[in-house]
Amino acid sequence: MDAVVAGTDLIPLSAYRAAEMRVLDGRLMAREGIDGYALMRRAGRAAFFRLRRLWPHARRIGVVCGPGNNGGDGYVIASLARAWGMSVQVWGLAPVSELQGDARRAAADFVAEGGQVLPLEPLALQAAEVEVWVDALFGTGLVRPLTGAAQQAIAVLNAHSAPVLAVDVPSGLSADTGAVLGAAMRAAATVSFIAAKPGLYTGAGPDCCGEVTLDRLGAPVDLGGDLPAACALWPATAPLGALLPPRSPVAHKGHFGHVLVVGGGAGMPGAARMAAEAALRVGAGLVSVATAPAHAATLGIGRPELMVAPADSGADLAPLLARSTVRALGPGLGRGAWAQRIFAATLVAPGPLVLDADGLNILAEAPCRRTDWILTPHPAEAGRLLGCTTAQIQTDRLSAARALVTRYGGVVVLKGAGTLVDDGREVALCAGANPGLASGGMGDVLTGLIAGLLAQGLAPFAAARAGVRLHLRAGTLAARAMGVPGMLASDVIAQIAPALAESGRAA
Repeated sequence: MDAVVAGTDLIPLSAYRAAEMRVLDGRLMAREGIDGYALMRRAGRAAFFRLRRLWPHARRIGVVCGPGNNGGDGYVIASLARAWGMSVQVWGLAPVSELQGDARRAAADFVAEGGQVLPLEPLALQAAEVEVWVDALFGTGLVRPLTGAAQQAIAVLNAHSAPVLAVDVPSGLSADTGAVLGAAMRAAATVSFIAAKPGLYTGAGPDCCGEVTLDRLGAPVDLGGDLPAACALWPATAPLGALLPPRSPVAHKGHFGHVLVVGGGAGMPGAARMAAEAALRVGAGLVSVATAPAHAATLGIGRPELMVAPADSGADLAPLLARSTVRALGPGLGRGAWAQRIFAATLVAPGPLVLDADGLNILAEAPCRRTDWILTPHPAEAGRLLGCTTAQIQTDRLSAARALVTRYGGVVVLKGAGTLVDDGREVALCAGANPGLASGGMGDVLTGLIAGLLAQGLAPFAAARAGVRLHLRAGTLAARAMGVPGMLASDVIAQIAPALAESGRAA
């Protein structure tokens, strides 16, 4: 899912929850000297011309309108479509006579122009000969699960052959969290207004929204002023920029840190190997691996740049920990007796630490806090850390990330589509979804990237955010080269250097 922003190229974007969006609406109307209906017409016009750009040959559109202002946007779109000579069918969840305010005015204008509003009947939608649907049922104000005719209509449109353009937010999707409220429209595209909403980019958002376009409707980028933003949104299409500073011609390996990857327990040497290779590819000066003795002789085969050492106890680890500047603990660690010994010895050592995989599972069994670590859980691991289910994590990922920081300290990277990076003060949402990253070893690559960036001097929050964005970009390049099904973590490692070169800093 890409985020396209009309009217600005500033990155990142502030994303706001529904309560703040209502304030922004009021501020924009006051600034422009317009009323709510004028703003509604502006939004409807933006959505209509987005539809024309996406489906220029469509002549038959269907519009489903809810009882509020989102429905009002739909009536404006329907009026514009009629004016352009298109065949328009409109279904209303509520009769025009029961509508209020600007939505009633928009519907009345449509009817006065000769339009007809039919009651929302799912069977009628199923039989409709429509080339493009417009979803204007519910916008950012929806807080309760959908039921009845609205839920049935969404099921019909999701199964219909014609694509759906969602107005502001796909109906049934929480604009604040990305949770599905009973049922949610699965749109081919979404045109959103004034400012970004976090729910479009995380949770179920990437699955429901399709291609997201943000049209500011004339709002300046600083309209939010002192309003609290839910997060800073980094769109998938945003350039990486110079993630790392230029290197001096007289630089040597000691300037770029020493990463120690601790992991690779019985039967899982590959996880530690991939994390270590990712740290090398992102530019760490030195990378060592402390692994189970059975794997020490073979783990580095084919990658002679890695220094591999057997470690069976805290005493074995001590000199390796002393020489390293950053540790990555957890890839392939396991949860047996060896893993418990190695985990305990690594955890007590001072210095920056990236904790992943079974390191997180062991932490969940004996929670503690640190200020100098980065935790990188996927939703299931986050659930274990917080003592709840994966579904509860996904219901409100922003709150889950903050709860993890509150309980464990440091920086939290909550992985998944729309990965979140939270340090307890600010939140970055890295928009983008790549199903090719849904395979074994991808998290190990991310761990190595973050550790390698930490080793080169980036602050923890910056290293985590940059690592997530670089991981997504390298994954995009790998998908282009290999295709999504069957894409491997090693394919992503191979694209780290090209992704860095794009950013203006070659590895």
